[in-house]
Amino acid sequence: MYRLLVADDEESIRLLIKKYAEFEGHTVDEAENGMEAVSMCRAGKYDLAVVDIMMPELDGFSACREIRKFSDIPIIILSARGEEYDKINGFGAGVDDYVVKPFSPKELMMRIDAVMKRSGGRKENPSEVITVGGVTADLTARTVTVDGERVEMTPKEYDLLFYLMKNRNIALSREKILTGVWGYDYYGDDRTLDTHMKLLRRSLGEWASLIVTLRGVGYRFEDR
Repeated sequence: MYRLLVADDEESIRLLIKKYAEFEGHTVDEAENGMEAVSMCRAGKYDLAVVDIMMPELDGFSACREIRKFSDIPIIILSARGEEYDKINGFGAGVDDYVVKPFSPKELMMRIDAVMKRSGGRKENPSEVITVGGVTADLTARTVTVDGERVEMTPKEYDLLFYLMKNRNIALSREKILTGVWGYDYYGDDRTLDTHMKLLRRSLGEWASLIVTLRGVGYRFEDR
């Protein structure tokens, strides 16, 4: 079972999540604002954080960016806004999943389980380094360089890039990528893949063209 941090300025939301999480056997700590969430993550060891976007003192996006400076803890964002821009902003801040309010508490519990399984299941080859064009990925250190310059990516961008590079020159369906990167039990909108592809291409800069969109199929990472 997991130790969770739930950060939301609405007490009713915190209590609802806590009720369902404790029923599943998890323990829950609560934060009322973004600053408190960052401080609690810095002081305590949590397995996962559920963070609302609209909070006083420090919004959820900013809180996630601060947490990412010292922790790789999985983060699920809660938001009343489901526009693509907000999702891109969230994934760019390093979150692992994005849940739009109003939400089903049962669905949130399933998403928590799915995120925890994925975050604990990375088994990259301990000595594998892949270079394609000007992009080099070190699967051991989880680092990426583009034209010799280190590029910072979100955890999911790393996972997606490594998966594409390990399967380079292969036509990958959307379903296959979602299964390979997000897990066979992925429970969410497959538009998440498009959002992460946009972020990844942005990170690759001039080498973004290595990722080829296969209309009606999926994507291919080309070895040029």
